[in-house]
Amino acid sequence: MKIFNDVKLAKELIKFPSITPVDAGVIKFLEGKLKVLGFKTKIIEFREKNFKPVKNLYAKLGSSKPNFCFAGHLDVVPPGNIKSWSVNPFRPSVKKGYLIGRGANDMKGSIASFVSALSIFLSKNSKFNGSISMLITGDEEGDAINGTKKLVDYLKKKKEKINFCLVGEPTNPNRLGQMIKIGRRGSLTGSLVIKGIQGHVAYPDRANNPSTTIINILSELKKIKFDKGTRNFQPTNLEVTKINISNTADNVIPESAEASFNIRFNNKHSSSSIKKKLNKIFKKICKKNKTSYEVNYKVSGEAFLTRTNSTTLMIQKVIKKITNIKPKLSTTGGTSDARFIKKISPCLEFGLVGKNMHKIDESVSLNDLKKLTKIYENILQNYFK
Repeated sequence: MKIFNDVKLAKELIKFPSITPVDAGVIKFLEGKLKVLGFKTKIIEFREKNFKPVKNLYAKLGSSKPNFCFAGHLDVVPPGNIKSWSVNPFRPSVKKGYLIGRGANDMKGSIASFVSALSIFLSKNSKFNGSISMLITGDEEGDAINGTKKLVDYLKKKKEKINFCLVGEPTNPNRLGQMIKIGRRGSLTGSLVIKGIQGHVAYPDRANNPSTTIINILSELKKIKFDKGTRNFQPTNLEVTKINISNTADNVIPESAEASFNIRFNNKHSSSSIKKKLNKIFKKICKKNKTSYEVNYKVSGEAFLTRTNSTTLMIQKVIKKITNIKPKLSTTGGTSDARFIKKISPCLEFGLVGKNMHKIDESVSLNDLKKLTKIYENILQNYFK
């Protein structure tokens, strides 16, 4: 059985400039590696109008239950100013024990570690009771329309059963072993437009300034105490992200005013319940000020929580054994593709240290990469006992 070196494979993956949603050939490359290990593979390109097409990979070894799945993404964020990097971001280099390159920790490094762990596991276990799958997208850092979301729907239609999924996102803040993500907050973005009546600033009685309404609304929104948080989640929080009044003259009362806000909410709420709450505020204040409003919502995902079970405890125990740190079970941070996978399978997230993800000179410790490979291999060994 071929055994893949994690560092070598990470370098090979990083060399592909797979800036979301461009594939750059990396999906096909990974497919080839998995075929060497005996996986049956399928590359699926999804297309939706107004969004760029995205290539995705579902690979599976074996057909019996249980099916343990590893999920991740091969797309990366743009490198920014390449001159600011100490190396070419797509020509990875090792310096002082760190592998530097775009995607090193988010998350080509963890994919390399899992494939390496797989190859080691299979060399020791030519036969095992169950199946192993990989769900890989090229659209996690982008719109997330033609990626994991559609791949999950595809698997549901195919009646493909996944019994447990491990997502390889960089979950650790500073040290490998610190944190397992057992859920995520929901995310809702609102774009609000208030319509008033344009007029001369010297004659306010002949106009209706929408800025007054939008200031009152935003003030009311910031006063909302959604909840105090829960045992697993921090309190729901709203942040105003944009305020805009397109007005080139200082002596004109504008016709409209716009604002955007984002709410990260815990599992005490749904996006629907939050929308109802906000719409009541918009309606009340606009009626009082005799203005009108339009609001568009975008929901990136609902809040979810994976309840602690024997697999969670096993993974926590394996991580502690190898890192000497008992990982915290957390729901902090932004969204991930786990928000789609949780529809078909319980899932956890554990990967590398994310301290410098998306930054110039993104890097991963070679020692962490080796330890992660060992963690993933031990997870497989224990899962298929």
